[in-house]
Amino acid sequence: MKSFLITAGIILVLGAIFLAFVKKSINDTEEQAYTVLRNYEGFEIRQYAPALYSSVKLNASNYKDVSSVGFRTLAGYIFGGNETQEKIAMTSPVTMELEDTSKMMFMVPSHMKREDLPTPNNSSIYFEEYPTRIVAAITFGGWVNDDKLQKYTHQLVELLQQEGIEHLGNFAYLGYNPPYDVVNRRNEVIVEVVWK
Repeated sequence: MKSFLITAGIILVLGAIFLAFVKKSINDTEEQAYTVLRNYEGFEIRQYAPALYSSVKLNASNYKDVSSVGFRTLAGYIFGGNETQEKIAMTSPVTMELEDTSKMMFMVPSHMKREDLPTPNNSSIYFEEYPTRIVAAITFGGWVNDDKLQKYTHQLVELLQQEGIEHLGNFAYLGYNPPYDVVNRRNEVIVEVVWK
């Protein structure tokens, strides 16, 4: 009985340390800022400021392939896979566009300019700037798969139609949590809209 209590105590302490690490890691990660322009039942309209991204295009259209290959490619770059072996801070959310040719994007930390960025070792990585844009966003929890993305994309389309808001296509998935964060996961589907 004594050894069981000791083991249980150790597991609790390790669990608390792990949760503290996860919380600190999330709190230390720069999250892309936006302004909520209007809340609707089930979704919201946001305005994003211009942002610079490191991006990679992939010949895959499903979530599993794009997320694993895209994340490894871009993470390799920011963890030192570049001409100066410079480490670049991770940001949130990770953005994915799932089309015939898909794309994964990491926002470049806001204090960095394009000319500050070291050249990637992987030539498939490139940089692109997004202007100010207005999007509709629907939020959901848990772990992501293609069925969930399709479900929430359709749901967002229906909600926009009900409100008479025109969207411009090119839906994107936003993932906010690192893989080791297993609770309170935040995911979103967004699409640019015509906003007057």
